[in-house]
Amino acid sequence: MDSAIIPRGVKRCPLWQFLLFISVVGVVLLWGVYAMLLCWIKGLNQTNMNDYYGFAIWIWADLTVIAVGGGAFFSGLLRYIFGKDELKSIINYAVLIGFICYSSALLVLAYDIGQPLRGWFIFWHANVHSMLTEVAFCLSCYFGVLTIEFIPLILENRQLDRVPFFHHLSHNMHEIMAVFAATGVFLSFFHQGSLGGVAGVLYGRPFAYREGLFIWPWTFFLFTWSAAACGPCFTILITKITEAVTRKKLVKDDAVELLAKISGWMILTYIIAKTVDTWWWITVTAPSLGQTLMDFYSNNPLYGIWILFAEIVICGFVPAAILITKKGRKNSVALWIAVILAVVGVCINRWAMVLQVMAVPVMSFDYWAMYFPSWQEIATTILPVAYGIILVGLAHRYLPVFPDESELNPIETLPAEEEEAVEPPVELEQELKPAEA
Repeated sequence: MDSAIIPRGVKRCPLWQFLLFISVVGVVLLWGVYAMLLCWIKGLNQTNMNDYYGFAIWIWADLTVIAVGGGAFFSGLLRYIFGKDELKSIINYAVLIGFICYSSALLVLAYDIGQPLRGWFIFWHANVHSMLTEVAFCLSCYFGVLTIEFIPLILENRQLDRVPFFHHLSHNMHEIMAVFAATGVFLSFFHQGSLGGVAGVLYGRPFAYREGLFIWPWTFFLFTWSAAACGPCFTILITKITEAVTRKKLVKDDAVELLAKISGWMILTYIIAKTVDTWWWITVTAPSLGQTLMDFYSNNPLYGIWILFAEIVICGFVPAAILITKKGRKNSVALWIAVILAVVGVCINRWAMVLQVMAVPVMSFDYWAMYFPSWQEIATTILPVAYGIILVGLAHRYLPVFPDESELNPIETLPAEEEEAVEPPVELEQELKPAEA
């Protein structure tokens, strides 16, 4: 029965192994669900947030998954708008990863508001003067776009594809996917930017505050830029991890190399802009507010000056230098190092712009406010990771996520039971019916 659902021309592990894997990850998922229910039933007193940390690990996780999920909108832009056909080998997986990231972001927001039953207030009683309102609207709408982009992949399941309605619906949705890709880029630009804009307009927080262009602080553009630059690296990283786990080649090298090359140049331009922004902040913005550079960094390892060096040099210029060179992209080890560093870099950036902003003392009588999340916060932060692993596992097993997998991994013979389960495509069945009659 299971073999009749697996995509044609590919092999999968035995069902018992797959179920064992899902069960192990499912235990972690249930741990997170339990912690989530505690936060919803008992309230936010289950967390270690306080007067200093109104935003904490959840918001860091939220901004991080939104940033790395940027690979979906940027890959869609390259594939459907700019016509980079090489990416057809990886675009399905980019959409799946984006779907997981954005659904996880909405789930994290459901914890953070404390009363999820009132989540609809965001839309019905919208504060039109708040950038967070625009973020909520764009996040929700873009998640809808990703769902629409994900539906055709679900309908291409072997059994669903045999239903003529689903088969033609999937085909027709593919034909107009450029419209949704363009819509997704538009929505992503604004919600990625507005998340950065929120930090940039915090006048009482000199660590985050930035001057800007018209009504937008520089952080508006830097957040969008970093998501477009590092999001594709996350897509490549998850693809490489999936290939390592399955011990199969799943995506053609030219797709990975093209995405890595474009991402490398995006990272380079972003990190130059980030360096200029940091220099201006150190020499102009902070002194104008009566601060010096070292006022924003402590001896505590969580908020030391190493963060700035790691983000800009180690996780900025280093991966950019690797990815913009052909030799670096073609070297497997160097590619792994580059994409990992790029993803870590954007995580560090969001960490600084969420948690370090809250930790830095802003009054003469203030002190560095330290924070460690409760186990409930840790469990609910890990929950989306477990959910993502399960969804990737199910999609890889039952959906044609990787269109070139059978070509890259030719199978000499199929198991006898799978050969019996192989059905002709819908069009072939329709062609054979008159002959049978």
